[in-house]
Amino acid sequence: MKVLKFGGSSVANADRIKLVLAILKNQTEDFTVVFSAFSGITDMLIEMSEVAASGSDKYKETFEIFCQKHTTAVDELINNENRSKVQSVLNQNFKDLKNILEGIKLLMEATPRTMDYVLSFGERNSAFIISNALTETGINSEYLDARSIIKTNKDFGYASVKFQETNKAIQDHYKKSETIQVVTGFIASHTGGLTTTLGRGGSDYTASIIGAALKAKCIEIWTDVDGILTADPRKVSKAFTIPTVTYEEAMEMSHFGAKVIYPPTIQPALKARIPVYIKNTFNPEHAGSLISEKGGKNKNPVKGISSISDIALLSLQGSGMFGVPGTAGRLFSSMARKSINIILITQGSSEHSISFAIQPKDVNKAIEAVEEEFNNEIQNGSINKIKKEKSLSVIAIIGEYMRYTPGIAGRLFRTLGQNGINVIAIAQGSSELNISVVIKKDDEKKALNALHESFFLSETKSIHCFIVGVGLIGSTLLDQINSQKNILIKENKIDLKVIGIANSKHYLMNENGIDLNNWKENLKKGKTFDMQSFSKEMVEFNMRNSVFIDNTASSEVADQYEYILNNSISISTPNKIAASSSFKYYEKLKNLALLRGVKFRYETNVGAGLPVLNTLRDLVTSGDKINKIEGVLSGSLSFIFNTFTSKDKFSEIVSRAQSLGYTEPDPREDLNGGDIKRKITILARECGANIEMKNVKVDYILPESCRNAKTVKSFYNELEKENSYFTDLITEANKANKKLRMIARFENGKATIKLESVDQDHPFYSLKGTDNMIIFSTERYKELPLVVRGPGAGANVTAAGVFAEIISISNSFS
Repeated sequence: MKVLKFGGSSVANADRIKLVLAILKNQTEDFTVVFSAFSGITDMLIEMSEVAASGSDKYKETFEIFCQKHTTAVDELINNENRSKVQSVLNQNFKDLKNILEGIKLLMEATPRTMDYVLSFGERNSAFIISNALTETGINSEYLDARSIIKTNKDFGYASVKFQETNKAIQDHYKKSETIQVVTGFIASHTGGLTTTLGRGGSDYTASIIGAALKAKCIEIWTDVDGILTADPRKVSKAFTIPTVTYEEAMEMSHFGAKVIYPPTIQPALKARIPVYIKNTFNPEHAGSLISEKGGKNKNPVKGISSISDIALLSLQGSGMFGVPGTAGRLFSSMARKSINIILITQGSSEHSISFAIQPKDVNKAIEAVEEEFNNEIQNGSINKIKKEKSLSVIAIIGEYMRYTPGIAGRLFRTLGQNGINVIAIAQGSSELNISVVIKKDDEKKALNALHESFFLSETKSIHCFIVGVGLIGSTLLDQINSQKNILIKENKIDLKVIGIANSKHYLMNENGIDLNNWKENLKKGKTFDMQSFSKEMVEFNMRNSVFIDNTASSEVADQYEYILNNSISISTPNKIAASSSFKYYEKLKNLALLRGVKFRYETNVGAGLPVLNTLRDLVTSGDKINKIEGVLSGSLSFIFNTFTSKDKFSEIVSRAQSLGYTEPDPREDLNGGDIKRKITILARECGANIEMKNVKVDYILPESCRNAKTVKSFYNELEKENSYFTDLITEANKANKKLRMIARFENGKATIKLESVDQDHPFYSLKGTDNMIIFSTERYKELPLVVRGPGAGANVTAAGVFAEIISISNSFS
C-alpha cells in the first residue's frame, strides 16, 4: 500500500479535483488518500471566528461564501441521484458550524479548543465530497474522519500525537476496511473525543503518520510545484527541482521555510524508513523529488537554500554571563515555559552574549520572560536589558555533503558581501548540515538569488545593468549589448540584463529586464526622469550583481555616485566629472567602493576604449615610478587638427567633428582644453598625485570672443569670424613641415596643456583621424617609453570600452 496526500491548491475547485480523481484512477496498486481543506477555506474559517469573537454579525457574509463554495463543488462533481444525499450531510455540517460561530459571537471569545473544532470543518467537508466523487468514478471508497484513528494530547492548535494509541487504531481500522480510505488531513482527537489539530499544514503529517503505522511502500505528497526546489520559486525565478534529498536534508529545509512539506512530516517516515515523494498535481508526469535514507547520485555540497521571511533576534549580554554555569539553561527554560519556539541560536565563544531568533509575535512575551528570569542580574547591572532587532530574515544553505567540501562558508559570506548584504548573526551545527545567517528582511530576495546563482548556477551569472544616458554612446552600448547577449551567455556564461534605462526626460525600470529591441518606443512612455528618483528606485530594487552605467556628461548624475556605491552597486562610466572633481570626492568614491566591495571604474575617461588607465594602474601597482606622462588626449582635437588644412574653414571642421559625435555638446569643452584638463588630472591622480583641475596650466587656443560666447550658436558665429587666425596657425606649421597637436603633460608634479607644432621625429606627428597617444616614461621604460595609441573618440569605441568594463566588473562577482 501507498499513502497519497493532496493539498489545498490541488483541490481548490471542481476542475482541479477532477485532475486529482484522474491521478487516483491511474493508480495500479492499493492506496489510501489524505485531503486538505479546499484552498482558502481554512483562512475563511479563521476569519469567521475572529469576526464572530468581535461580536459582529459580519461573519455571516463569509459563511455564505463558505457554504456556496462547497455546494458548487457538489453540483459539479456528484451525479443527480447522489447529490441530495451528499448535500444533506454538508447541510448538517453547515448548521453545526453556524451554531458554533453564533456561540463564539455571544461569548466574544474563540478559545484554541473551539478553534480546532471550527477548523475541522474544512477537511471534513473536502474529504467527504471527494470520497463520494471518487466512488462515482468507479473506485469504491469510504470517507474516514481521522479523529477516529489519530489520538493526541490536548495542546489545541498544535497537538502532540500519542503514537502507541494512534498506530494501534490505524492498524485495527485498516484491517477491517476493504475499500479505499479517503482521510481528513490535519485533524485528530484527544482520547476523550475532543477535536484537536496537528498544526497548520498538518495534512502532510497525517499522511506520514498513517504511512508509518501501515508500513506503507511509500508516501506521496501532491502539491502545486514539481517537487522540492532549490529555493522558493516565488523569490528565485531560476529555482529547479532537486531529484533526491535525504530525510535530514528535507527536515532542515522544511524547518527553514521550504513550504512544500510540513516540518513534522519527515519524522514518522524517517523512523519507519519509508520513502516520501513530492509530486505536482498539475504535472503528474514529472518525477518530482524523492526523500529517502540515501541522497541519490546528486553529490552537490549544497542541496537547497531556504529562508524564514520575518523573524526577530533577541540578544542577552553582559559581563555577568561570563563563566557562569546554567545561564543558557535558564534562558531557554524561560522560553519553554512561555511555549516560545526558538528558530536559531548563536553564542560567542567569550560567553558574553547569546542571541536567538523567534517569531515576531512572541517578542513581547519573550522579553517579559527573560526580564523575569534575570531580574536580579539586570538590576545589579551584570546583565544588560535584552536587545531586540526586528524586520529580519534567516537564510539557510543546506546539504549533507557540505561537511566534505572546504570553502562553502567562505563562498556564502563572499557572495553576500559582494552584494552589500550585512550578516547580523551566524549559526552552524556541528553536523555541518546547514549554515544559517540572519540578515535584514529587505535583503532576503537579493540574498536568495545571489546565493542560488553562486551555488547552483555558478556557470552563468546574471548581471543587472542600470543605464543613464542613451545618446550616441548610450544607444550604441545598448545595441552592442543586444547583439552580443546570446554569445555572452553561451561562451562567457554571463547573462547581461538591462533593468533600467534613462534619458534626460524619461526612464524605464523592469526587474525582469527591458526588451532592447524596442526600448526607444517604450522609453517615451516611461516615468518622468530625475536622477534622485532613478537612483532611489534602483536601490529599492535591491538586485544582486548590479552595475550602474553613466553615459552622460552630467554633474547631477555624478553627484549620485556616493549614494550608489554606498548601496553596493558598482559603477562604470565615461563621464569624467566625478574622477576629475575635487580630489577629496575622487578619493572618497574610491575608498567607498573598496569599503563596500564593489567597483568604481572609469577606464573610458581617458582614451575612450584604449587601455590607458588600466595600464597606468598596473605600472604603479607593480612598483614602477612614473617620471612623465605626455599625451594627445582628445580624440576630437586630434580629428580636428588631422583634418584641418589651410584650404578649410576651421569653424566648419569643428562643426563636422561635433556632428560625428567626437566633441562634447559644447565644443568649447574640447577646444578650451577643459576635456583634456579633466583627463590629465585623472592620469596624474592615478599616479598618486593630489592634484586639482585648477592646478593644470592651460594655454588657450580660442580667442576670448569665442570663449565668452553665451550659447553654442553664438560661439560658432564668433568662431567663423576668427577662421583667419586658425588658418595662419596651420599655414605657419606647414611651412616648417610640422603638425599641430594639443599636448598634455604631467611631470615633476605639474600638469600643462598647450597647442604645439611637432616635427616628423616626434611620435605625435604620425597620428591620424581621432587617434590618441599616451606616452609613459618610467623608471622601467626610461630609454624606450611605453606607448598606448588608438582611436580616442567615437561612439563605437567608447561604448565598446564601457561594455568591456561591464564584463570586467561582472567577472569580479562570485
